[in-house]
Amino acid sequence: MYDSILIPTDGSEQAGNAVEEGIRLAEQLGATVHALHVVDEFEAKIVPITGEQDKKREEYIEYGEKITDEVAGVAADAGVDCVTAVQTGIAHKKIQAYVEDHDIDMVVIGSRGLGGVEEMLLGSTADKVVRLVDKPVTVVYKRPTESLQWMLPSAEDTVHR
Repeated sequence: MYDSILIPTDGSEQAGNAVEEGIRLAEQLGATVHALHVVDEFEAKIVPITGEQDKKREEYIEYGEKITDEVAGVAADAGVDCVTAVQTGIAHKKIQAYVEDHDIDMVVIGSRGLGGVEEMLLGSTADKVVRLVDKPVTVVYKRPTESLQWMLPSAEDTVHR
């Protein structure tokens, strides 16, 4: 059974779709949600040039706390328990470690759905999580516009792996 669901979030629209889906699943399953934000290690290290590394890192952490608290609020409104965490590092590695360290049963993650050459060259956090995490992973892609939800999504909106 799924008792704990990890929802990594960066505050983007795609992550918001995953938050909605993950909380909906948690509500149906009676599971606890874990909201995780990972402050990008590379981005946080770029700042030393300006001499404001500590200040900028603190801003990133505060942002992570804000968005994970928002997830906790949405979960509370749905009657779902939520644990929040903010970590610094490489996102897919921190997600993998969190799953192992907290005995997570399932991951629900958003994807930008870059597709094509962009995704091949860059890879995506969601793709890496699918390959590395030894638990079920649900990837939530961009949703069709409200007016087209009765139709099947286009090939650009869905990717089968």
